[in-house]
Amino acid sequence: MQCFSKGDRVRIDIPDETDPDHQKYHGEHGQVVAVLSDDADSVTADERDAQLYRVVFDSGETADFRWRDLRPPIEPIDDSSQA
Repeated sequence: MQCFSKGDRVRIDIPDETDPDHQKYHGEHGQVVAVLSDDADSVTADERDAQLYRVVFDSGETADFRWRDLRPPIEPIDDSSQA
């Protein structure tokens, strides 16, 4: 399990194409601006689900995600070192 904190840069990973958020967010990058708590873990029995990560995207839009939808960012390839 990845553990993210406020200030971390993340990539959204929603591989299920039937998920309503897949088309809008899958592959987008942003920054965690808050870690919120709720009681979803009481429904899922997974203590990791008690946290929501509020992400601000490069576009300025904000959305909340569970741990399972977040990954480390994909770093751009620096081609200048191959010249």
